[in-house]
Amino acid sequence: MNEPVPVLRAVDGGTAKLMPDIDRERAWLLTVDGAPQSYVDLDDPTHLEFEYARRLAHVVDAAAGEGAPLDVVHLGGGALTLPRYVAATRPGSRQDVVEADRALLALVAERLPVPDGAGITVHGADARAWLEAAPARSADLVVGDVFGGSRVPAHLTSVEYARGVERVLRPDGCYAANLADGAPFGFLRSQLATFAAVFGELALIAEPAVLRGRRFGNVVLVASHAPVDTARLARRAAADAFPARVEHGPALARLTGGAAVVRDVDAVPSPEPPGGAFGIG
Repeated sequence: MNEPVPVLRAVDGGTAKLMPDIDRERAWLLTVDGAPQSYVDLDDPTHLEFEYARRLAHVVDAAAGEGAPLDVVHLGGGALTLPRYVAATRPGSRQDVVEADRALLALVAERLPVPDGAGITVHGADARAWLEAAPARSADLVVGDVFGGSRVPAHLTSVEYARGVERVLRPDGCYAANLADGAPFGFLRSQLATFAAVFGELALIAEPAVLRGRRFGNVVLVASHAPVDTARLARRAAADAFPARVEHGPALARLTGGAAVVRDVDAVPSPEPPGGAFGIG
């Protein structure tokens, strides 16, 4: 049997590379211009290599009773890691995946195809434009994981965008976003203020070293009108290989401080990561 070999291809966002994992027979790492985008194990879609993906999965796990199907919108597709997880853990779920990079979608469909009947529909479109055209009250969960290179695009950081998310969610639905920042957390604080202006409940999942400002890293923002099961999220996050904390309530208000709500007219992308923060040599 031939050993899998790396795949290199030009996509809309740069140069994509699929690299096989030598320790797992049908597992692949996707990078774009050297920035890690996704990790997929085709034989075990519940295996989540990236810590931020595990934290998003904790939100999925807490969104409804075990195994209950969900209607999920994924803004940002990559190699469809989280949609595959939802399909495996919540059979019968209906999922829409929105990814602007059509060439990347073609590569993933060719090399990492989703099994027939998985309930996953992929859309080659801008995340916000698709969201604005989506039916109201149609999703239990919206996941924001859009990065242009290593930065969250500006038009997905504003209060107008947050209201668009709220419109698509059902009254007890939940939004979960993968963000990235480091001290003094200007971007993260602005996102907390912005989503607090739209949603009644917020929580944050992150490693203590990131929250203490010791390094740049991923943070998962959770927003909802319904109470967030922070105790359940905290138990799961604490059990990870790289344990994380769940912040909410007064601690989150202190972190937000006097940060201003972001509007479309003054929105900016998330900060450029320091050299080597996410890159792969």
